[in-house]
Amino acid sequence: MRHAKAGRKLSRTASHRKAMFANMAASLITHEQIVTTLPKAKDLRPIVEKLVTLGKRGDLHARRQAISQIQDQDAVRKLFDAIATRYATRNGGYLRIMKAGYRQGDNAAMAVIEFVERDVDAKGAADKARVAAEADAAEAA
Repeated sequence: MRHAKAGRKLSRTASHRKAMFANMAASLITHEQIVTTLPKAKDLRPIVEKLVTLGKRGDLHARRQAISQIQDQDAVRKLFDAIATRYATRNGGYLRIMKAGYRQGDNAAMAVIEFVERDVDAKGAADKARVAAEADAAEAA
């Protein structure tokens, strides 16, 4: 029996869950809004909120802790430079989860998780910048 065992397993091993939430946290920080299943969104919220709190601390040790958790230097840079300054005066509650209906294939409950007061232009901006950089590299070659 699973008495006093907090958190969902999500049909994954512990290492897979850890890697999945690291990737989802990096994507959420980069794009400031992602669509996922409702249980994953509910489990992702405390992880990212703790990362924002680390970003608000802003010291080297906090930066290294964030890098060790999400392992994406660019996402950590954005977290500490842009997001942490945006929420400097806010005491928690950095994310919102909105239900988004059900997925057509398996009828799983879907949700949109996003930062409160998010930058609307951030969604897709990283992908556009990457595509533009690849195009410039292709022209130079």
